[in-house]
Amino acid sequence: MTEAELTCQELVELVTEYLEDTLAAEQRSRFEAHLAECGGCRNYLEQMRQSINITSRLTEDSLPAPMRDELLALFRNWKENP
Repeated sequence: MTEAELTCQELVELVTEYLEDTLAAEQRSRFEAHLAECGGCRNYLEQMRQSINITSRLTEDSLPAPMRDELLALFRNWKENP
């Protein structure tokens, strides 16, 4: 692996920026080069896209109150619960 090549871990760290189209041109090129060679990362990217698609349809009112409250508590405390 050359220094210019992205690792799988680096790709995971950059996936949000990639999906939001905020990566610099050089980073995007490295990202896409890695995707071309790594089936696991292509699968990960597709899973992220599907997760965003599914969760974007959720509304606060679509969740039962106990589930909403539990999710909110988990998000509030996510750094405390590894």
